[in-house]
Amino acid sequence: MVREVRDVLDAERPALVIGTGGYASGPVVWLAARRGIPTAVLELNAFPGLAVRRLARNVREVWLGSPEARAHLRPGRNTVILETGVPIVAPDPELRARTMSGFDLDPERGTLLVTGGSQGAQALNEAIARLLETDLAEAFQIIWLTGKAGFARFRHFHRPPEVRVYDFLDPIAPAYSVADLAITRAGMMTVAEVCAWGIPSIMVPLPSAAADHQTPNARAMAEAGAAIHLPQSELTPDRLAEVISELLASPDRLVAMRRAALARAKPDATQAILTRIGVLSG
Repeated sequence: MVREVRDVLDAERPALVIGTGGYASGPVVWLAARRGIPTAVLELNAFPGLAVRRLARNVREVWLGSPEARAHLRPGRNTVILETGVPIVAPDPELRARTMSGFDLDPERGTLLVTGGSQGAQALNEAIARLLETDLAEAFQIIWLTGKAGFARFRHFHRPPEVRVYDFLDPIAPAYSVADLAITRAGMMTVAEVCAWGIPSIMVPLPSAAADHQTPNARAMAEAGAAIHLPQSELTPDRLAEVISELLASPDRLVAMRRAALARAKPDATQAILTRIGVLSG
């Protein structure tokens, strides 16, 4: 593999090599750094992966999506660590009004967003289905993104405007724009998006995620006061109802969570990374 990587570097003569954290990027970034080619790695998660932890000693810059990752890195003498944030589409402040009208939502009622990503989250879907059988379901309008795999099973809960069930929304920004509370997984793209939109959240990390990387993300959000970390092992309809009820009974806490989320937001992360690319390759 080393020979093949060398051949690629010889043929392409890159001005900059960027690794995005996957193990496959390790040898490429390491060899590029050894050759004196400007290098950088992007680490989105609160706990850096093995490749980034190793490469931090060699690269010119490390770009972090979460400030908590810095404590787990041992950079080289000439390595610069920057908290750029996660590159996402920045929120549109005018979108909420258009979406409320388009979805026929009641602006006087809160809106709960449930999403497990484009593939969905079976555990979340089952908990929400049970929750809809309780009186608590009347406290919110619900936008429920089941994922493609679960849509056929749960689509019968669709009864707009009280409950809107979709497999997924692409773009998802309209759903974020109207959400007053979100129940989500804890991948860093989702974390960055709920922070940018200032949405208090209940985060249920995917336990089978590689190296359990979603759990540190959820913990970081909880410690910052921006989210509730609810492990999937504790996710039952009763427990979920209890958490939601506690939040509904404490409007001040929801306001504080919103502020904490916005304090972590870096909606201009894409531009920040592009700027660094220009500096390093210029």
